[in-house]
Amino acid sequence: MPNAPTTSRANTVVAVLAFAGIVVSLMQTLVIPLAPEFPRLLDTSPASAAWVITSTLLASAVATPVVGRLGDMYGKRRMLLTSLMVLVSGSVVCALADSLLPMIVGRALQGLAGGVIALGISIMRDELPAERLGSATAMMSASLGVGGALGLPAATFLAERADWHLLFWAAGGVGVLVTLLVLALVPESPVRSGGRFDVVGAAGLSTALLCLLLAVSQGATWGWTSPLTTGLFAAAVVVLLVWGWWELRTPRPLVDLRTTARRQVLLTNLASVVFGFAMFAMALVVPQILLLPAETGYGLGQTMLVVGLVMAPNGLIMMFMAPLSAWISRTRGPRTTLIIGAAVVSTGYALGIGLMSTVWQLVLVSCVIGAGVGLSYGAMPSLIMAAVPVSETAAANSLNTLMRAIGTATSSAVAGVILAQLTTSFGAVAVPSQGGFRLIMAIGAVAALGAIVVAAFIPGRAGPARSDRQTERVPSGIGEDTKGLATAG
Repeated sequence: MPNAPTTSRANTVVAVLAFAGIVVSLMQTLVIPLAPEFPRLLDTSPASAAWVITSTLLASAVATPVVGRLGDMYGKRRMLLTSLMVLVSGSVVCALADSLLPMIVGRALQGLAGGVIALGISIMRDELPAERLGSATAMMSASLGVGGALGLPAATFLAERADWHLLFWAAGGVGVLVTLLVLALVPESPVRSGGRFDVVGAAGLSTALLCLLLAVSQGATWGWTSPLTTGLFAAAVVVLLVWGWWELRTPRPLVDLRTTARRQVLLTNLASVVFGFAMFAMALVVPQILLLPAETGYGLGQTMLVVGLVMAPNGLIMMFMAPLSAWISRTRGPRTTLIIGAAVVSTGYALGIGLMSTVWQLVLVSCVIGAGVGLSYGAMPSLIMAAVPVSETAAANSLNTLMRAIGTATSSAVAGVILAQLTTSFGAVAVPSQGGFRLIMAIGAVAALGAIVVAAFIPGRAGPARSDRQTERVPSGIGEDTKGLATAG
């Protein structure tokens, strides 16, 4: 059985990297049960407490493309370990925090680990045999949903029965465990581009992302037509234009815009933005319907623990769909997988427009949408990796992850505006109306259909980077001038 050690090693690498993805995604849901309590726990205002969430979003957006590029240049495993150690540090800071500033700092440190999933997929491309790559990347992508599925009910259970600091101590402990597993079991890839890091490009992209995401995430609070919000949008556009000019002229850019402009990469990233918008709508609607009092006539009056249990199957379904996603991509091409997944998501939202009156209906809607997300998330890395050089894998996957994050942030902002405008009176307060929830479901369905339209123009039958497994690896230190040799054929 000469292939047994190779198979065993591949299984180990996939399991450890998927676990790392689950741990990082868990950090995104860790604070959801605490969010309404942060003003009291941290002795601050609700507006200030919102920065506990916003800081993670901004840090993740800035870190993802930067860490991806550093991984391509200096070692993906090295940057993966660095990201995990930063995550552990952030968890410890949060665990020790009793006021707003250290909590924001800790959550920002946790957000800096946002590139772990993209790095994990890139390591898989370098280390796994071609026949394993499709299913492994689908599993890694699905880990995003599994972390949320397991994290929300577990975090709610701990928050209701123990001191809230324990959540972050537990997160830090799990982070240490996965760091040790990566250190012991995941090899460092010899595929590196080397060269000098594009500091100007990193600063420019980070500034543009901060302006854009600050405006998107805080626009409802500041006012969408306020000078601050419109100024940030304008600054984001100007900085992006200047950044693009720089990236096209520097010899070793942070993001190779010529590669990014290839039809397959460009359309996959565009589909990722639209799909990220569609995916997040469910996460904004289902919890609120479950938590609203039954006296409203459409709320179900459940607890946060029930919310976690209702949402849990969504992430588990995503993981179960990973092998099917890989099979469809292998037999029909990843474009077909993406289209089928988006169609399933659109169907789930269409069902959600009418099925929101009982807990089991929301579980059904959540599972259907989760199945579609699981299919599509497994296809996106395959489409990206089939169109970029081996030496740019991490940077390209990180950019794709960033596109999805921009989509979800925009979805959150749009849903917030809708729910703030479409309200009904409940006692002395205004609460989101059932019509508002149905409108968001309808928008999610249309957005998923939009992803289908975009995906239809992606070149067909692009395999999961099979040719890269047949080419020579690029040794450490080889510069950008020779990277094309790694993708011949």
